[in-house]
Amino acid sequence: MWPFNRKGVSGFSGSSTAEQVTHGIDATGFTAIVTGASSGIGVETTRVLALHGLHVIMAVRNMGAAKDVKEAIVKEIPSAKIDVMELDLSSIASVKKFASEFISSGLPLNILINNAGVMACPFMLSKDNIEQQFATNHLGHFLLTHLLLDTMKKTAHESNKEGRIVNVSSEAHRFAYSEGIRFGKINEQSSYSNWRAYGQSKLANILHANELAKRLKDDGVNITANSLHPGAIVTKLYRHTSAINGIVNAVGRLVMKNAQQGAATTCYVALHPQVKGVSGEYFSDSNLCKTTSHGKDADLAKKLWDFSIDLIKEK
Repeated sequence: MWPFNRKGVSGFSGSSTAEQVTHGIDATGFTAIVTGASSGIGVETTRVLALHGLHVIMAVRNMGAAKDVKEAIVKEIPSAKIDVMELDLSSIASVKKFASEFISSGLPLNILINNAGVMACPFMLSKDNIEQQFATNHLGHFLLTHLLLDTMKKTAHESNKEGRIVNVSSEAHRFAYSEGIRFGKINEQSSYSNWRAYGQSKLANILHANELAKRLKDDGVNITANSLHPGAIVTKLYRHTSAINGIVNAVGRLVMKNAQQGAATTCYVALHPQVKGVSGEYFSDSNLCKTTSHGKDADLAKKLWDFSIDLIKEK
């Protein structure tokens, strides 16, 4: 399926790999944080960023798996500069601890890739009593970005280099609840739909990037914020849906992207010169793409921002 995709305006397509879309780019001296870097496309994103000279911080829940990934990448790329730090996005305390430790390290931060996520899990509440998908996919990343923003602003100012914030969303945002974000029913179990809740969290990723882009522009800060759909990829994300997981394992490799293709749009938005100055946009297959009307709703984005600020203040 993917080899026959037509190239878009960028010159890339759904069959392009992360290495192909970043060919020839030198990002030596840059520092990036990648959440969920120990599995799926997070691994390939980390590897390709390291390949281009970035110092990559793997922000992960599974420290053992992350250390194995780091060892494998360093074995392949001896010059790779990678560190592993613990981060559980479903825990506000963990996000605050991670941010505090990173800031204390004194490292700069050029690129923040909000990649980690859970998909279509059964109803459950996070440690902070927030629906798990909304807590992990959106709120944890919202708080992480909020806490690291001053460091990114300082880095952008001192280096005179554009900072980039990348939210890995999904085309599943098209299947969110009819109202988009159920502000008054985030934790309502009786009407919970695992797939619509997933779509809601992915819509939130888009709205977060859009509102953040607006605020950064209004402040005259040299940082962009964008969101993207990585594509349908063979990963462990489908583990909570047994029927789909079975199909993915059986035929996924014939009709879905591999990790190298799945990480392409993330790496493109994070590094490519074509994206310089582009902010508040949504990408797919390393090209600009349109969202739903909810995904372009500025009032909804502002409401989500205020709602999220209130949630993290309460904890």
